[in-house]
Amino acid sequence: VYKKMPFDAVNDFTPISVLGATPLVLVATKSLPANNVKELVALLKSKPDDYNLASSGNGTIIHLAGMLFLDQAGVQARHIPYKGTGPMVNDLLSGQVQFGVVALPAIQAHIKSGAVKAIGLCGTTRSPAAPDIPTIAEQGLPQYDVEGWFAVVGPAKLPAAEVKRVHDAFVKAFASPEVVDAMNKQGNVIKPTSPEEAASFFRSEAARYAALAKKASISLD
Repeated sequence: VYKKMPFDAVNDFTPISVLGATPLVLVATKSLPANNVKELVALLKSKPDDYNLASSGNGTIIHLAGMLFLDQAGVQARHIPYKGTGPMVNDLLSGQVQFGVVALPAIQAHIKSGAVKAIGLCGTTRSPAAPDIPTIAEQGLPQYDVEGWFAVVGPAKLPAAEVKRVHDAFVKAFASPEVVDAMNKQGNVIKPTSPEEAASFFRSEAARYAALAKKASISLD
């Protein structure tokens, strides 16, 4: 989303591991007359200028996830960026905006209470933390896949022995019972990758979102 950066996000770091991801979920205000992807797409197609897509800020993964949904569904909505997830969720709850993508841990209590409706999970598999929420992919958009992944990186040209040491330490830490329990409670999925897999993943993600940012004219410069 930035035309110029003071560093290369891929080549100026040493990939160590993609540790896992936080599930994202597309939700709608409870008054919206749509309960699943098919109904939401039909609604947006019938009234392309009437609905607002909320995000936690311009250029965030939440924003990109929402724009990717619009792109793959072939629909339109007005993007309303907020300064963070909190204000965004408040306006979703009050119906000031109609739908948006939110990290599952930040919205799950409101989904359970019925304050908002879960339209679909943004990853390709259902979350153990919310197994009853179907994915967007299984509801007719099979290529849709967005998660809030988190990773470990080091400075460029980090020696191989140091990469292995740090990698092994993180894998061990995230396998400990107390960390596993904490991650499960937050709905995070932990699947540490190798440094080689992380490097490949970073390149593919950079290319994927660069193409989306260009297509959707998302820029912060």
